[in-house]
Amino acid sequence: MAETPGTVERARVGGGLALAAAIVAFGFVGSRLLGVVRTVVIANVFGASPELDAYNVAFRIPDLIFQVLAGATLGSAFIPVFARKFEREGASAAWVLASRVLNLVVLATLALCAIAFFLAPLLVPAMAPGLGDDIGRSDELTGRAVELTRIMLLSTLLFAASGMLTGMLNGRERFLLPALAPMLYNVGIIFGAVVLADRWGVNGLAFGVVLGAGMHLGIQVPGVLREGFRPRVGLGWGDPAVGEVGRLMAPRVVGLAAAQVNFVVTGYFASRVGASAISNMTYAWLLAGLPLGLFGMALSTAVFPRLAGQVAREDLEALARTVSRVLRLILFLTVPSAIGLALLREPATITLLERGAFTRPDSLMTAAALGWYCLGIVPQAGIEIHSRGFYALGDTRTPVLFAVTAVVINLLLGATLWERYGVQGLAFAVSASAWCEWLGLYVVYLRRTGWNPAGELAVFARVAVAGGVMGLAVALAVAIIGTGSRLDAALAAIAGVGAGAATYAAMSLALGIPEMGELADRLVTRLRPHRTGA
Repeated sequence: MAETPGTVERARVGGGLALAAAIVAFGFVGSRLLGVVRTVVIANVFGASPELDAYNVAFRIPDLIFQVLAGATLGSAFIPVFARKFEREGASAAWVLASRVLNLVVLATLALCAIAFFLAPLLVPAMAPGLGDDIGRSDELTGRAVELTRIMLLSTLLFAASGMLTGMLNGRERFLLPALAPMLYNVGIIFGAVVLADRWGVNGLAFGVVLGAGMHLGIQVPGVLREGFRPRVGLGWGDPAVGEVGRLMAPRVVGLAAAQVNFVVTGYFASRVGASAISNMTYAWLLAGLPLGLFGMALSTAVFPRLAGQVAREDLEALARTVSRVLRLILFLTVPSAIGLALLREPATITLLERGAFTRPDSLMTAAALGWYCLGIVPQAGIEIHSRGFYALGDTRTPVLFAVTAVVINLLLGATLWERYGVQGLAFAVSASAWCEWLGLYVVYLRRTGWNPAGELAVFARVAVAGGVMGLAVALAVAIIGTGSRLDAALAAIAGVGAGAATYAAMSLALGIPEMGELADRLVTRLRPHRTGA
């Protein structure tokens, strides 16, 4: 049967999306695996020591500046305008826009870093007022956190430039170098923990962050130059496109600031819980971020330039179909991941982290927070794709509204729960606020696009059933083997993953979940021997 143009176009779009997602997933997998190595190395060297608490507190201010400025520009403001410039006015106009926005972002970041450098002695104690109080080292650890903050502000400036290069490459649907950059960032931190910390202690870890940020920038420079970018002097204050980026960026700054405030809120109350609480919650968050990064962020990042292009061509039906397709795949992958990781929280934590300076009490506290963080994996992944749907439509205000609402919910729950429930209450507050944010965002998205969610909800229901049965298999494996020793924990983790994966695959096929059928068909096609013509 002859293929229709529509069939050919769907195949081309699907193949392009699959390739883009594969490249981004490769980057996320590589980065997350190196992130696991980084976490293991840091746990081995520093455990959950008060010095590491100081490092984690210090990390917040540089990260806040980067996320608010570069993150706002890259994610929601720059790429849609950049893509439309290429579509309608050509490469030359698009690269002029890119250079002007880069200059503005770097200068703004430099100004904020300078302010943060001088105000660090005031900002750090405000963010973690209980740092070191329970062990009588408050002044010492606060001073160390101030010093570490000032060191890592340099990484913020490097990331501001690097984030813009990532936006340029993603806007051109070039994903390989942006996928490699986070791996090099992790390599820099690992080098800091393994080599530099021997001489400079936790300061060596901060030097590793700066080194990693430099490599994150350096690897992307050849890519943008190859695409045609050339730096130009000028800020383009009168350029309407620069003004549009600024208008789109303004509400997103508030939204990203709100997301970062969630971390600040958690750190604020964790500092009052006691020594090591900040570090243990950070370890738990990093472990919970594995499936979120591999599935939610990777797929959403890969598809965003395509969404922006569909809006630029005024093909809103294609945008709604693409968002729905990605959401169903995200649900298919994150629901079992969240259930499995929650049930394997102790075996996973003990196996990965319990060595060197990281002790069994640290494992148990980290695992306790991890279980409740897992509750938020699915909604956080949903936020990734639905917020990008709004950004592609040029609406940055709606995601901001729900992000700010989530901060308020997290603050209220954290203030209510921290004293009685410690790290578990704080992790629950983060997850509960994520559910509120995603559900609100989803409802408004459906009203805005007029999309019928029946297919997505049907997949969600079947995935939940399959995930529930899988959970029973995982729990049984852990109960049989136990976690008495590191060897037991490792065996329980391996058995739980194997039993869970097999059960979930079988249940998905039995329930007719489309995503599982597509995966099975692709595997059969790849494994079937190809015959050549006679």
